[in-house]
This record gives sequence, structure tokens and C-alpha cells, in this order.
Amino acid sequence: MAQLTIKCDYPDAVKLLVETEVARQLKQLDDGIRQTEEQLKAFELKYQMSTQEFLYRFEETDELQHRIDMEFDEWVGQSRMLESLREEADSLRAIEFAN
Repeated sequence: MAQLTIKCDYPDAVKLLVETEVARQLKQLDDGIRQTEEQLKAFELKYQMSTQEFLYRFEETDELQHRIDMEFDEWVGQSRMLESLREEADSLRAIEFAN
């Protein structure tokens, strides 16, 4: 694990500032994750299949490739966005603040 050391005259204030910003970023990511999950759920209900099944059928088979559908492009994009948001949130959750 990498370690970051900051030397300053007011370490408690800087630590509080960084902790607050990390928490703010994490809240934004969690909000984005929740919204993206809701959008994916709407696609799943509309098309009666899970996102994983859709991605398989869209990317790995020719079953859906012939359909040019903006919603399918959005569905793929939202699934990729969710993955990215989760990875970023996980990286922030892994931060540990030393005393």
C-alpha cells in the first residue's frame, strides 16, 4: 500500500480537510451509483432481462447486433459507467487515515 505524508504547520486541519473531501467525493459517487443502478433497473424491467444477460446477448452473440437502438447504446454506456463509479468508490473506501 502506498503511503502519503504531508508536512505542515496545521496537520489536524489538513487531515480534516482531506477526510471531508474524500467523504464528499464518496457521497457523490454513491449517489451516482444509485442513480445508474435505477436506470439499469428500468432497462431490465422494460426488456425483461438482466444487464448481464443483455450485455452477453449484445456483445457476444449476433442476436441483438442487427438492432440499431439508441436505448441499447445507452444501456451499454450505463453499465460501463456503473463499473467505473464502483471502482472509483472502492478506491476511496480503501483510503486509511493515520493519526
